[in-house]
Amino acid sequence: MLGLATLAACASPQEIVSSKEDHLSAAGFVDQPANTPERQAMLRSLPSHRFVRRTKGDSVFYVYADPTVCACLYVGSQDAYGRYRQFQQQQNLADEQAMSAQEYDNASWNWGAWGPGFGPGFMYGPGFGW
Repeated sequence: MLGLATLAACASPQEIVSSKEDHLSAAGFVDQPANTPERQAMLRSLPSHRFVRRTKGDSVFYVYADPTVCACLYVGSQDAYGRYRQFQQQQNLADEQAMSAQEYDNASWNWGAWGPGFGPGFMYGPGFGW
């Protein structure tokens, strides 16, 4: 989430969507331009920047509508959607790991300056004077 928050803080909405679309393409989604009036009307009828699931016969497709950046649909199979979701999960895990507390090991750090009980092996919480 930190990575997403950092990205959101530094990037325009178009850049965020564009980055997501790069991941869709890498997962196997194919962009289909809304280059006719009929396609444009169909594009406008779908929720923007959200996945919808479509079934045709025995096949399942996922559609991602982008009316703002590329004026297109991204269409992918069940496998492509699975690859995209796997990437998202890996990215979320990487973001969580980046947010985890980091070890601070500095020999010149003086815990004693913070008061009694803050030496090596100090304890805190109920029962420890906090």
